[in-house]
Amino acid sequence: MSGDPKSWKVGLVGYGEVGRILSEDLRKAGVAVAAFDIKLDDDRAAPLREHADGIGVQLARSHADLAGQADLIVSAVTASQAVPVAEACAPAIRQGAWYLDFNSASPGAKQRAAALIDGAHGRYVEGAVMTSVPPHRIKVPLLLGGGGARELASLLVTLGFDAKVSSEQLGVASAVKMCRSIMIKGLEAMVIESFTTARAYGVEDAVLVSLKETFPGIDWEKQGAYFFQRVIEHGRRRAEEVREVAETVREAGLTPWSAQGTAERQAWVADLADDGLFGVRGSKEFARSADWRTEADRILAMLKAEGKGGRVG
Repeated sequence: MSGDPKSWKVGLVGYGEVGRILSEDLRKAGVAVAAFDIKLDDDRAAPLREHADGIGVQLARSHADLAGQADLIVSAVTASQAVPVAEACAPAIRQGAWYLDFNSASPGAKQRAAALIDGAHGRYVEGAVMTSVPPHRIKVPLLLGGGGARELASLLVTLGFDAKVSSEQLGVASAVKMCRSIMIKGLEAMVIESFTTARAYGVEDAVLVSLKETFPGIDWEKQGAYFFQRVIEHGRRRAEEVREVAETVREAGLTPWSAQGTAERQAWVADLADDGLFGVRGSKEFARSADWRTEADRILAMLKAEGKGGRVG
């Protein structure tokens, strides 16, 4: 494997929003990219193939096909698939190839994935993505963990990443991410629940005024709209992540009451989105309303139609 990371082939497992953003930025830097996604085998494949063709990304036939040709594998899938993807890639990984686990999984899950990759003579490093990817793209703040974290960090920076070492102890970076997510994903769920309930009672303006007095640094109108947008679009993935957060809490010996509730609310919104309540998924207007009231009113109208009155979920 070449010492110059710009001559590497980067293999992306997962060609969703994160995978496509990384592939675009890596290709702009002249880096060879291959990708695999399980959606390539069903009726969701067409837009992925079109995107890959448009920027020169080679699509692999399987996890093993991807792993066998990559100098660096980036696993960017849903949280529940972090360990299964490592298991699928391990038998074919090239000796000494890097495996960067981008997934929002618990420290225990990261340790299980590392055992699979390192046991197959790959080099596993955990990556904790510390904020939303789209605004920052490849420059999203990334904490690395594990024995190879320091060596890989400098190589990733050369590729354009904003990577910093959290700890050489595996699991520490993920613990930082998971504990942060208790707050961030929980706040998303609470805003949707609070704002929609306030709208049902006609007290949303008073609630917003009170929140502004207590937290003057936050634009609650703008933040509310953004939280609704992100949960409507990515609630399924977020619910999976928060279930990993709950597992992280359990690993610490606590009962994850807050995390469990957050996962349920995120999944509930995802179910509504899948049912078409917020419009056609994938359309230009989907999850892009600048006013959270539009989406809250859709939820309340659905509940009224179902005979639930003002009860939110």
